[in-house]
Amino acid sequence: MARASEQFRQSDVRLWGMVALACGGLAVFGANVAALLPNSVLGGLHQPRLAGTASVESLRSQVASLRDETVLLRRETMLLTSRFAIQEQSGSDITRRVGALEVTLPRVLEGLPNGVAVDRSNLTASVDMPGTTSFDAEGGSVVVRQTPLPALVSPAAATQPLPAPIDTQTAATPVEQTIYGIALGGPVSRADAAGQWNDLSLKIGPLLIGLEPKLGNTDAAGAQRIIAGPIENLSDARVLCERLERVSIACTPTSFSGTELNLL
Repeated sequence: MARASEQFRQSDVRLWGMVALACGGLAVFGANVAALLPNSVLGGLHQPRLAGTASVESLRSQVASLRDETVLLRRETMLLTSRFAIQEQSGSDITRRVGALEVTLPRVLEGLPNGVAVDRSNLTASVDMPGTTSFDAEGGSVVVRQTPLPALVSPAAATQPLPAPIDTQTAATPVEQTIYGIALGGPVSRADAAGQWNDLSLKIGPLLIGLEPKLGNTDAAGAQRIIAGPIENLSDARVLCERLERVSIACTPTSFSGTELNLL
């Protein structure tokens, strides 16, 4: 017969039954939780630690390369902006020169006497004697006939009446020419004017090439305004103000007058 220590007791069956039920419940709970979790979480749990460290390092290297490319793009943008400003200034100079030619050439043509014909002193202006020249060509011959130009108009016919004499007193009075400038920014004190001019030179230096600063009076007591010039035409001052307003800088065309700005 078996000994009493080797016999199964009811308490042993109860204990192992509870252990089996707990294990089964844990298995069912784990299966349900695994179904609810996303695949990325499960993949991260199965992924080794070294693989996660490598992915973080790769992201850091990519962020560093993007930061370097951003700095390079910012430098290229500043360079292109400076070149564009220089191109606009050169275009303004060309426009001014072409405008001067459009004003000067009609005046030169109006100053010529009426009825002036071809200048025969120039050897290429006319043919002295009539003649005919012929030469052979493919399919036949070519004949060139040369005839002199019509006779010149007599000097008496080209003479114009003299204009009325000019009053000497009126002619002696000098005509005052207005020199224009542009008022930049808002009212400032005399102590802060040099600092504001230096800030404007750093921001829009290419647009201020050839211009000098002065301090003009304003309506506000104790405040003045920076005026850059000289600019010959009012239209050029307006065009320059339009460019400055595009970069959020207040600008107004005005006369170039005031006191010199000490930049020291």
